[in-house]
Amino acid sequence: MKVKPTEFSFKPTGFPISQSDFCFQPPSWPPPQDWIVTLDSDGNPRSKWGEPVWDFSSMAGTSLKLNFARVQRTRDSELGPENQYILKMCMTWLIWGPQGYTSWETLRACFGQIRRLILLCEQNGIVASDLFRFPRVSRLIGEVVRGKEHKKNMLIMLDRLYHARETLGFVVVGEAGMRSLSEEYSAADVDDVEQTAYIPSRIWTYQVTRLRECLDDFLAHRQAVEACFNFCVDAYVNNYGSLSIAVSERESKSRFSPFQAPTRNFGKEAGPKFLGPFEETAKRFGIDILFRKWTTTSASININQFSKYFSLIQYVGLAYIGNFTLQRSAEFATLRSDCLVVEEDPIFGKMSTICGETTKTDPDSDARWPTSRSVGVAVEALTLVARMRTRCAFASSASNCSDDDVENPFLLNRAHEPWSSSVVKVQYSVRPTLLRYKKVIEKFPLLFDHEKIRITQEDLDIARRFTPNLKKSGSFSVGKIWPLAYHQLRRTGAINMFASGILSDSSIQVIMKHATVLQTRYYGKHFSRLRFNQEWEGITVAARYEVMARQMKTITEERYVSPYGEERKQQIALDLMAEKDFDHLVKEAAKGNVPFRAIRLGGCTNREHCEYGGIESISRCSGGDGHKPCTQVLYDKRKRPSAERQLESVQKKLNNAEAGSPRAEALQAEAQGLRNFLHDTE
Repeated sequence: MKVKPTEFSFKPTGFPISQSDFCFQPPSWPPPQDWIVTLDSDGNPRSKWGEPVWDFSSMAGTSLKLNFARVQRTRDSELGPENQYILKMCMTWLIWGPQGYTSWETLRACFGQIRRLILLCEQNGIVASDLFRFPRVSRLIGEVVRGKEHKKNMLIMLDRLYHARETLGFVVVGEAGMRSLSEEYSAADVDDVEQTAYIPSRIWTYQVTRLRECLDDFLAHRQAVEACFNFCVDAYVNNYGSLSIAVSERESKSRFSPFQAPTRNFGKEAGPKFLGPFEETAKRFGIDILFRKWTTTSASININQFSKYFSLIQYVGLAYIGNFTLQRSAEFATLRSDCLVVEEDPIFGKMSTICGETTKTDPDSDARWPTSRSVGVAVEALTLVARMRTRCAFASSASNCSDDDVENPFLLNRAHEPWSSSVVKVQYSVRPTLLRYKKVIEKFPLLFDHEKIRITQEDLDIARRFTPNLKKSGSFSVGKIWPLAYHQLRRTGAINMFASGILSDSSIQVIMKHATVLQTRYYGKHFSRLRFNQEWEGITVAARYEVMARQMKTITEERYVSPYGEERKQQIALDLMAEKDFDHLVKEAAKGNVPFRAIRLGGCTNREHCEYGGIESISRCSGGDGHKPCTQVLYDKRKRPSAERQLESVQKKLNNAEAGSPRAEALQAEAQGLRNFLHDTE
């Protein structure tokens, strides 16, 4: 089929491409071997179509290499010339074709999927374009991709390639093959799909508390850390002659390292200075205790521990942010130091927002995430590390670090320090890959006590409330270490914002206290005018209704009582739920057909608007104002400890209030309402 190259154009966003650039479109079809497909950050040619690797890193702003021949550090991944050609033609269509990918992350994921499919052909001794002739191999395609979303994307990709068969000149999987694959995926979905795990409250609280402790330790020693860092860098500058040489030279690294004893022949020369083991310097600045507590288990401390500690602070800070923003890991990994915006709201006071680049391409989705003020600690710590590291990155000719990068650095940075284990030859604009949460824990064994994140039966029971098929994969069972992951933080954080009526762990309620404001503001008239990231909206709305349904399923339990007795409670339960199952309750809640919301004393089932609320004051709910209690309220016995503390606090305020004043009358009604609640829940 005759193809016009003008029908093609480069689709991925985020890197300025014009029609005059080499890589904008192929000069002919099929593309010639010497066609420039990628550029560096300065717009110079980087990779050619015929080469085994297409390096998009500078254009994507993160490490992104399409390895057509062989994947590094992976066994049995090599493709022969014919299958490499098939893969390149497919990717050219998927990148430059009419429906080319606009998202770099989607491009990365789809390349991995189609490559695994073509590798399956290679391993079975066939060319991918002949796959339809080998039904035995075709039946193995379903094993190439796992996960519901990945399977769906694979079918979409194969469908695009099939409809481009005349342009490509071959077919990888035909209509019959896709029908068979779709049926296989659908049948497997029933047993295969496992919802993102909800982290048990005990484990979630431990990890976020430990992350905060690590950040607090760093900030408590910030002046000493900065002083020691600058001292060490200056020592390397003295011995190498300049910082540029110090961060670039490695051949004579050990010879010029200032943290060693001087040798007989070299140490007495003018210029280089030798300060002995780094541990002595660390002790002198008072930061050795940080390394002992967080990064090293060895007897001695060397200069490499400094870089390791900085990397730990980066991972800890980003994980802490992830706990409170509901961002994807790819989103909080690309934040810069100016990401935290604190605005003064006339009603709620100071409100914090994280601003960054969203991984989604929806132009209506602002990259703004409401968050807790506590993330300021993480941003402050990350910024300090970033500024120290960019001092070295700016001196490196290979990094191409700009003045703007120094002024507003990324929060995640490579180790450019002159004592780091290897020279960084990647440009600063190419973002490092964030280490998975599980790998962070393995790399830094002192971060968490493994016994504290070992799964108990109670943990499993709590997690199953929101992830019923949790044990399907075998990763979650009593006695195992909970496999923490960043995507779990999103779902857990969203649920914790709304689950105070289900989770009895008071420490979560303290940590998530900002969520009450977020809920009020998000669902109130003031908050609805603001536009936040749609991913944040989606996950919080879904969590809100899921938690609401869970709360409703518990109202038949003994812990809930009505001030009007058991018969009234049963009547409320019958009106609310009838024979509805959980999934139906979630759907009905989302439609607004099921009234149930958590209040300070338990739950409110009022279908009408209530001006009293049950949050700021409970006097009307429980009859503290002299009237009878509300007929729509259900008391939760597990709220008794909280109510006792509230009563004590109200009583103290009442003692200091002017007798007969409106404030005293309001406090008296509140106190009586709490007493009524405590009486009815005995």
